[in-house]
Amino acid sequence: MSYRPQFQITPGLLTRVEAIAAVRERIQSAAVQVAWIPALQKDARVRNAHSSTAIEGNPLTLADVRAVEQGAPLVASTRARREVVNYFAALRHIEEHADKKRLTHDDILRLHAILAGEVMDQGEAGRYRTIRVRVGTYVPPPPGEVSGLMFELLKWWNEETGVLSPVLSSAIVHYRFETIHPFADGNGRTGRALALWELYRRGFDSHHIFSVDEFYWEDRPRYYAALQAVRLQGDDLTSWLEYTAEGLHHTLERVWRRIQEIPSAGRAQLVLRPRQEKLLQLLRAHGGLSPQEIWDGLGISKQGAMDLLRPLMKAGLIKRVGTLKNGRYVLK
Repeated sequence: MSYRPQFQITPGLLTRVEAIAAVRERIQSAAVQVAWIPALQKDARVRNAHSSTAIEGNPLTLADVRAVEQGAPLVASTRARREVVNYFAALRHIEEHADKKRLTHDDILRLHAILAGEVMDQGEAGRYRTIRVRVGTYVPPPPGEVSGLMFELLKWWNEETGVLSPVLSSAIVHYRFETIHPFADGNGRTGRALALWELYRRGFDSHHIFSVDEFYWEDRPRYYAALQAVRLQGDDLTSWLEYTAEGLHHTLERVWRRIQEIPSAGRAQLVLRPRQEKLLQLLRAHGGLSPQEIWDGLGISKQGAMDLLRPLMKAGLIKRVGTLKNGRYVLK
């Protein structure tokens, strides 16, 4: 047998996929400067790590997860910290293998070993389960069927998803993986990571600056209900595809808003130096600064400040307001 997902392309789903393509094009064509992309990528990794682990009960806040990413001191349980550290490692692994054309059992097992290492309540990280499990009222297939079901999923994934939008194929992979529930623990995090991997390897995102798991985390009951609805509808994935497409659309719109908050977005091409980034952050935080406040805030000379200010003014990012004596620099 082979895996054959059941679903309908409804008018609402088609409209949503088209809207996703449009906002993705906006993001891709925006003048997101090279200097800002690493910061956006880091932010997305932090949000992904926080959201996906929080869905499974990790108590760390978004600020806590940022502290873990930065290696800062944090009062937290060893397990909570380890889950987050593991997720960061898994995201790096996915990014490093984003262009992988075919995924194998070994790829799935390796990803799970990274995610679940030293945080398993039962079973072994990186190995398919040998025990029966229950997820709420749902009882996944017995352990003897896991390997065969994963083989069927991988065959479909590698050979037949090319005709589908990655918006749909990633959602199908996500759902089917959770239905098989191939591991004794850590299936939720692994399934969401695989969905992200599918988007990356299909070339859906070239900058890795979004976190759809935030959408799932913000309304966990709806996320679980959407998974359960497919089983109640005889494994018809239509409602699940509509839900996940809504989540991806919402997430990309949020990314677009964040990009627009970057002062240089959509303006003259300018690669910002680190001190120029800091200057823009100071101006945003304070609403405007006098020349003296800029010198003091950046710890530089008057001439050094002017060397930073002139390119920003030329690019239309900031302007000077007020009198010659009492002037201030503000964001434009």
